[in-house]
Amino acid sequence: MSSDTTSETGEPLLKASGGSGLGGGSWWGNVLDVGEAKSQVLFSLPMILTNVFYYSITLVSVMFAGHLGELELAGATLANSWATTTGFAFMTGLSGALETLCGQGFGAKLYRMLGIYLQVSCIISCFFAVLISVLWFYTEPILILLKQDAQICKMAALYIKFLIPGVFAYGFLQNILSFLQTQSIVMPLILLSVLPMGIHFGIVYMLVNWTSLGYKGAPLAASISLWISCLVLAIYVMYSKKFKHTWEGFSFESFCFILTYLRLALSSAAMVCLEYWASELLVFLAGIMPNSEITTSLIATCANTETIAYMITYGLSAAASTRVSNELGAGNPERAKNAIGVTLKLSVLLALAFILSLAFGHNIWARCFSDSSSIIKEFASMTPFLAISIALDSIQGVLSGVARGCGWQHLAVLANLGTFYLVGMPIAAVLGFRLKLYARGLWVGFICGLSSQTGTLLMITLCRKWIRIDIYEQTKIRKKHILFN
Repeated sequence: MSSDTTSETGEPLLKASGGSGLGGGSWWGNVLDVGEAKSQVLFSLPMILTNVFYYSITLVSVMFAGHLGELELAGATLANSWATTTGFAFMTGLSGALETLCGQGFGAKLYRMLGIYLQVSCIISCFFAVLISVLWFYTEPILILLKQDAQICKMAALYIKFLIPGVFAYGFLQNILSFLQTQSIVMPLILLSVLPMGIHFGIVYMLVNWTSLGYKGAPLAASISLWISCLVLAIYVMYSKKFKHTWEGFSFESFCFILTYLRLALSSAAMVCLEYWASELLVFLAGIMPNSEITTSLIATCANTETIAYMITYGLSAAASTRVSNELGAGNPERAKNAIGVTLKLSVLLALAFILSLAFGHNIWARCFSDSSSIIKEFASMTPFLAISIALDSIQGVLSGVARGCGWQHLAVLANLGTFYLVGMPIAAVLGFRLKLYARGLWVGFICGLSSQTGTLLMITLCRKWIRIDIYEQTKIRKKHILFN
């Protein structure tokens, strides 16, 4: 196997600026490396749009189901939340290992290994999709055990059973996206994601309104559209000349890397899920408070706002991961550090823009979620706290990207576990219940966890040695004793 094949994938969007970090000697250039910033913005925008389009597939299905009635809306919403919490978030996390290995492999010009890593990740994703499918099959008794309404649980269980095929497609889809992202091939993703999204509207409308499936047609349409999305990307990878060195077809060689890859993949999944579950736990705690209807709606609105804000900075997190992994693979840790300085500055600018918009338009934004004057009034009082959490989240998103790029997922897992569940959630419980601060107390606790997480990730970034990891080297000896077809 050759490891020094020259890539013919073209000039990557994310590349070293090659300068001193200044931008033409201007005052602005002294603040921000303009060349580096431009390349990161051009990389980030397609990733943001792609993420929104794929996220919208399941969301649109929930909307169509909701138009059938209040019970259908409640069932579909609960099912979608359950699916995201137990399945989609986990699948996204598993693909994070590819950001490390494919990114560093691409930087080291081990192009053939990118295709091997992709196959390993798909095998692991398929295995866990089977386990998730079994869990989803027993959704109704599990949700009833969690004290949810019996009728809503039944509708949610029916919805999620037709979403089971989609979790397989979603796992493969996330893997291919990471494979493309680490090679800085992101511009085609805009078209390749908007096309399935457009088709999805037609499929879900037809299945819900023109067939006898009705409610069941909404999740089935999501599964079909996710498979279409996956196949479109797979065909692009297999037949595009851009990937003739990074994708050389299927190989049994990938099975040699499963156990070694699995450790990194599980750490990546835990890293994502622990953070996501923290915000879900806030909604659960709000539901058992006095005046739970208003409190739950308020916390859910804040959580949704936080998620939308993070989706904007998601592209920069992906840019940080790709930039770091590519440079570490090429043996240029200093360039990686310079690039992350630029990414952090961009993330702060984006966060400030979002915070200013929220500060002046919080009432308009709150009306998008509710017409209740009390909720709109309460949301206005929550805006300063929300601004703090959005600012912190924008920074930790970049630092999490650094962790994925460097292969520090195991450290990030410990950081997330300690900061959210040993610091943030206990403080939220004390402030919310014991001191009777309710929604404000819950969110202040979340801010404490988020600030602790950001500080911990920053310390890891500053103190940890930035070196390349390579499971290819770790398994080289084992490979000599295995015969391949």
